[in-house]
Amino acid sequence: MKPVITNDILYIGTDDTTIDLFESQYPVPEGVSYNSYLILDEKITVMDTVDARGTEDWLSNLKEGLNGKSPDYLVISHLEPDHAANIATLAEMYPDMKLIGNTKTFSMLPQFFHKDFSTRQVVVKEGDTLSLGKHSLQFFMAPMVHWPEVMVTYEQSEKILFSADGFGKFGALVNDDPEDWACEARRYYFNIVGKYGVQVQALLKKAATLDISVICPLHGPVLRENLGYYIGLYDTWSSYKAEKSGVVIAYASIHGNTKKAAEKLAEMVEAKGEKVELCDVSRTMVSELIESAFEYDRMILAAATYDAGIFSPMEDFIHHLQAKGFKNRKIGLMENGSWGPMAAKKMREELETLKDITFVDPVVTIKSSMSEEDIPQMEALAAAICEK
Repeated sequence: MKPVITNDILYIGTDDTTIDLFESQYPVPEGVSYNSYLILDEKITVMDTVDARGTEDWLSNLKEGLNGKSPDYLVISHLEPDHAANIATLAEMYPDMKLIGNTKTFSMLPQFFHKDFSTRQVVVKEGDTLSLGKHSLQFFMAPMVHWPEVMVTYEQSEKILFSADGFGKFGALVNDDPEDWACEARRYYFNIVGKYGVQVQALLKKAATLDISVICPLHGPVLRENLGYYIGLYDTWSSYKAEKSGVVIAYASIHGNTKKAAEKLAEMVEAKGEKVELCDVSRTMVSELIESAFEYDRMILAAATYDAGIFSPMEDFIHHLQAKGFKNRKIGLMENGSWGPMAAKKMREELETLKDITFVDPVVTIKSSMSEEDIPQMEALAAAICEK
């Protein structure tokens, strides 16, 4: 069922339930939605287009909403192809329609569409307003949330924020569970927007000046109740604060011995009353690992030594942490090596490139397989990671 916005503002987006990887890297077993909206007024306005995968359904929804009329404006919030793939298609269908964007929008637009739209551009800047009749749009720039041209739009009469990729989540609307928004919204945020916490904070400060009744994102459900909950989570996430108290124990094991040590360490931490999330780095999608790392306030990385370095699944995970700006966490290390353990040293070297990381001692070294002699050091690490 399509979301109902208001009498004059229609949802015309579409679900994609056959896509396997969003952005060719993030598994989306529940699909994804490409959201687009139509404002019916004296000046009819389309709020963004959709991905090429959804063109046919989107055009059908658009034509149904227009009911024989023609749009006057297309607002371009974000030029990423999952929202902008049909700009040229719509412009060709409606040659009198104007394109609304900011200076950066129109400097980037020719990179995607090798056409001359210069005579159809309406350039807006921070705080500008545009009257459509009963409705009035106000534009706020949101650079690097998460592209440089991004802007959000506030509809003043019905108090609706069109939030671009902000407040989006994975999952087609047909599969949406309103009771579990945070899980896939968290994975979406930290993997796609997470590096840009400073910029998200700047946008939240602008949003705090507005009286918002409804949030219409470009992915995921329309939000209209308990908006403080969603905004509060975004404030926590973009501040790089931990959402929950607990310890992620992420391990990369070749033959199972590092796994057994990590499982034993998890038992020790749990025995001290801490929440533990145990993750097999080799078999857990990296986007979920990133989500968990940001969700909790502490983490232990346990890896086998491989080719005098870090076993590659763990090395890849650490590189993703670096790319997403991971910081403000306490980390412990455990390594395994049969003749020349090097994983902990190499992991620490990589992690030291991150900001505000506190390392706890001791570093636990397993020689081939866990023995009784390793237990005191493991108990000491468990105690150190649990110390407040």
